[in-house]
Amino acid sequence: MTDVARLAGVSHQTVSRVLNGHPNVREQTRLRVQAAIAELGYRPNRAARALVTGRSQVIGVVAQNTTLYGPASLLAALDQAAAEAGFAVSVGSVSDLDDQSISAAVERHLAHRVAGIVVIAPVESAGEALERLPKDVPLVTVDGDPRRPVPLVTVDQVAGARAATQHLLDAGHRTVWHVSGPPDWFDSAGRIDGWRETLQAAGAELPPLLPADWSAAAGYRCGQMLARMPEVTAVFTANDHLALGVLRALHEHGRRVPDDISLVGFDDVPEAAYFIPPLTTVRPDFAAVARASLDLLLAQMESDVAGPLRQTVAPSLVSRRSVAAPPRR
Repeated sequence: MTDVARLAGVSHQTVSRVLNGHPNVREQTRLRVQAAIAELGYRPNRAARALVTGRSQVIGVVAQNTTLYGPASLLAALDQAAAEAGFAVSVGSVSDLDDQSISAAVERHLAHRVAGIVVIAPVESAGEALERLPKDVPLVTVDGDPRRPVPLVTVDQVAGARAATQHLLDAGHRTVWHVSGPPDWFDSAGRIDGWRETLQAAGAELPPLLPADWSAAAGYRCGQMLARMPEVTAVFTANDHLALGVLRALHEHGRRVPDDISLVGFDDVPEAAYFIPPLTTVRPDFAAVARASLDLLLAQMESDVAGPLRQTVAPSLVSRRSVAAPPRR
């Protein structure tokens, strides 16, 4: 910092104010300091800053080691949101989101004196561990259990499923079949609730639920059954990979999408626009979830108050070409 101050012709304190985003710095001075930082390749020493301010500039994240689109997208969005807030992210990956694994990952983060912890906890097995974490540690869960008294930010899964189901009903379908995700995932449970509530509110028949996991292979297996049922005209799948499997099975049985069967997914994976036909789906706003999580965490760090216990972020329906009116009988 002394080198930066000398090159910019300002005091050490002015450099510190610029680095910390202090408002009482003239714009011309701020630009001169930033130019000196760039020329010298200066990087703040986070360990030293933690000693001076008493607060680490690292946020610990606990997440399952998975390639599933939703959790992976959330992790990337958290990293970006933290960087924008001036924090680095340390990820504690666990093979299973169970009590022992989460507790061990949190202890590792605490040993490194992180400023706060975010746990991506979309399954039931994570709940008990979260309630036993130290109360003096700023903590936010993402996609966790809405029934537990832990600060939570989540995609509004129920609203997303309602939008998908209503879109199919509005197209003229009498009912909608649902291929669900794993039963222990809160995302899956919320999407089932939204689907069921929308059909009941419309007075539509409630078909049997088709339970699956998150894979295209599971969607393919369910699609094989749906393809053999002439009464099926509309399907909502709990994610886009399930929809891909359903598409393949329907194609093999000569059932055309959307001419014979309309299909809606969830997640809006990057490939969804390139399915044949392009898939209508529900897009979660992972960036907004990440920003809300960081805001909630930073509020705890600043005031030691947890703030609102639950925040939901609304997803949006992305209409493409996999939905049409039902075929005439």
